[in-house]
Amino acid sequence: MKQGPSSEDDCFSLLKQFEHVLESDPLIDEVGFIHPSQFTMLDKEAGFSNEFQPNNGTSSKFWNQDHKLGISTDILVQLCKDAKHVFLLALQEYKSHGNACDESQIKNISCSPCIPESDVMKHSQSVLLLSSDFGTAWNARKLILSKKDHLSAFTEELRLSGLILSNSPKSESTWSHRRWIIKMISQSFSTLQEIITKESELVESIGERSKMNYRAWYHRCWLVSYMTIEQVIQELNKSKRWAGLHVADSSCFHYRRRLMLKILESLYVKGSSAYDKTEARKIWKEELDWNEELVERYVGREALWLHRRFLSLNWIMYFACNHSDASPETGESIIMNEEIAIFIDNEIRLLDSSMTVPDTKFEDFQAQALHAAVYTLWLTKVTVVSSCPNKVIKKIATIVNLTSAEK
Repeated sequence: MKQGPSSEDDCFSLLKQFEHVLESDPLIDEVGFIHPSQFTMLDKEAGFSNEFQPNNGTSSKFWNQDHKLGISTDILVQLCKDAKHVFLLALQEYKSHGNACDESQIKNISCSPCIPESDVMKHSQSVLLLSSDFGTAWNARKLILSKKDHLSAFTEELRLSGLILSNSPKSESTWSHRRWIIKMISQSFSTLQEIITKESELVESIGERSKMNYRAWYHRCWLVSYMTIEQVIQELNKSKRWAGLHVADSSCFHYRRRLMLKILESLYVKGSSAYDKTEARKIWKEELDWNEELVERYVGREALWLHRRFLSLNWIMYFACNHSDASPETGESIIMNEEIAIFIDNEIRLLDSSMTVPDTKFEDFQAQALHAAVYTLWLTKVTVVSSCPNKVIKKIATIVNLTSAEK
């Protein structure tokens, strides 16, 4: 006997309804799980009667308006269970059909088209929207897509994974699948640069909604290897404002470092792909000046000081030292010259002001002083400076003693 909405027939009916919603609105760009109590409020705000509310005891399960899809939390567990069940059956049938086709080819017997393929794609989509890290579903899609040779199949896959990320922005499996798609596109199609630009924009938009999203920013760093030098410069300019508004998010500065390393790599490429060293020097100097502004404006932000370490080290190695056209070796001794000395003097002025702790016990100023002291010690070690101004040494000792006393 059926017992309410948890009966088997009703659950598979909900799965069919779910897949019908997805098919009827192919432009859905956001999906989320919402409490049943929110459906009435959403309907009132939208000013419409939910199209998917049959009078069979399963009303208020899905909400679809303006290409946004809401799924009731009441049905998630059972819906996911049934979606996996149907998907695994379709996958089993697909593999059986594939084995039968292989045997037919050996015997020179014609084989009908692989009908279960569409079922696998449809049901795996449902599963992944409900459970984004279900690896079997992703692998099944890879198996089918690897046999495709038209761009639309891969761009549609990017659209689907983007939809999944709207609800699961930190899903490692989804980001990994996007990288696989991009690799496939790079091997066969010429539209990669346009896709790379859109990918970068996607990460930035997700970064606004999902703070400290390491997986998203790792994906953006990975994209740099596919960028042209022109795209790298554009990305530096585009990401500058975002980084300036999110100074505590070290992932964004890590992305800028990856872009700037790409510029350094291009300095030592022979031929037309080489980047002008004068322009690279200008970019580096602008980044140093901008970082100094942020350090003074946003007190006590460790991400800014770590970014400055990167900028300082590479400024000294690539632009202040008198190297030949060859790239400097990692760990190579840095010999002091006039330009490095001027740079160090400028840094000491910044550090002197940063290590001034007001009488107030505002923790950010103490953190700023500590980061400045650590940076000073690192800088004197990196540049093999034998001495440091006495007033700076005294301030470092004061900061260290203050920190030890607090502990």
